[in-house]
Amino acid sequence: MHLLDRMQAAAGRVTARLALIGADPRDDEDLRARKALLILISVLILPVAALWGGLYLALGSPVGVVPLVYFGVLLGAIAVFSRTRDFPWLLRVGQLDILLAPTLSMIPLGGFLDSAGVGLWGILAPLGALVFSEVASAARWYVAYLVVFLGSGLAGELIGPVWTPLPGWFTSTMLALNIAVGGTIVFTLLAVFASQRRAALAALRQEQAKSETLLLNILPRSIAEKLKAETQPIADQFESASILFADVVDFTPWSERLRPAEVVGCLDHLFSHFDALAERHGLEKIKTIGDCYMVAAGVPAPRPDHARALALMALDMLEAMRSEDEVGHLGLELRVGINSGPVVAGVIGRKRFLYDLWGDAVNTASRMESHGKPGRIQISRATYDLLADEFECEPRGTIAVKGKGAVEVWYLIRRRGDRPSADDGASEPPLADRRHAPTAPNAGPR
Repeated sequence: MHLLDRMQAAAGRVTARLALIGADPRDDEDLRARKALLILISVLILPVAALWGGLYLALGSPVGVVPLVYFGVLLGAIAVFSRTRDFPWLLRVGQLDILLAPTLSMIPLGGFLDSAGVGLWGILAPLGALVFSEVASAARWYVAYLVVFLGSGLAGELIGPVWTPLPGWFTSTMLALNIAVGGTIVFTLLAVFASQRRAALAALRQEQAKSETLLLNILPRSIAEKLKAETQPIADQFESASILFADVVDFTPWSERLRPAEVVGCLDHLFSHFDALAERHGLEKIKTIGDCYMVAAGVPAPRPDHARALALMALDMLEAMRSEDEVGHLGLELRVGINSGPVVAGVIGRKRFLYDLWGDAVNTASRMESHGKPGRIQISRATYDLLADEFECEPRGTIAVKGKGAVEVWYLIRRRGDRPSADDGASEPPLADRRHAPTAPNAGPR
């Protein structure tokens, strides 16, 4: 075992040294691997060519000069490559060398059988193109191999052995060696090619999984699938959905007291917690705009309880702001607004796209937040009508909303039956709000 370990270690060191021949720091990983494999195969063929030529010359056949010429050309090409690092050039020289030397040797040796099938080595030319180049190039090299192999073999059969025929035992032995050694090198090439292909496919699947995860972090799954399958803009109309905007109160003066990294870190911690809440309630985060968080229910998958789901998340958001175990230690306060109604949803553009919502319902939801009070959840009548049976809502009255005039609004307090907390609603509405409270029968809590 120790001897085997030493042999493996020595082989590893030799392979590592060979991989440095023609290496360029600018090479990518794929090119570096192809260079190393080509050098390794070339170096393995060199002693075979030298042995082949030596045996033929020892038995008095001048054709032994051909493999020695092949040996010299390939060795010189490797030496030049070590200085030029020109991989395509080395590949072409090696292909021409292995295509012509063995196949043309069949002519003076007497054809296919009398040459011991030496022309089979020429198949390495198209195989080399298949592994190291492109399929189209490999096809051209294969056609060239067939022409040269068949032409040289037939010419050898017609001309006959130019010199004294070699002994039958030698021809049989060389035929076996050519098939065994050549087949081993062919198998090695194909095995490495298959291994690299599997590795490339595995890496591709891994990158696809990363891209898929990144895409799903940006878009809802159903929208991501549409985007991959369609080229036209994605736009859907939803007759009933709910939209929530949550804004950090006094964010600008607060952020001016901190370093940029601390500001980003705090917002990341806060919004990551909101992301978890949105996932827990089955809602769709739409986007963040500075220190404002936007989430929706009922898109892209319609659901009848969209207002209820969003109300539960809004209450959880405020509860989290008061809990030291979650994000309460940040010392921040939210202003939250919710509205319900029809929206248009879709993806526009082709770069840095996002799934967004449009419509009057979205604008009103934004106004519910911007005209709200710190630490409270302000909802419109459309949302109130959907929630009043299950949630306690406190009428604020009528407020002036830019672009919409006087609008009735309520504060969402808690689910009916839940125990009040010390922070629910902070207190009664201010006197001015109470003075303008709605008097209609359905304006108060139901």
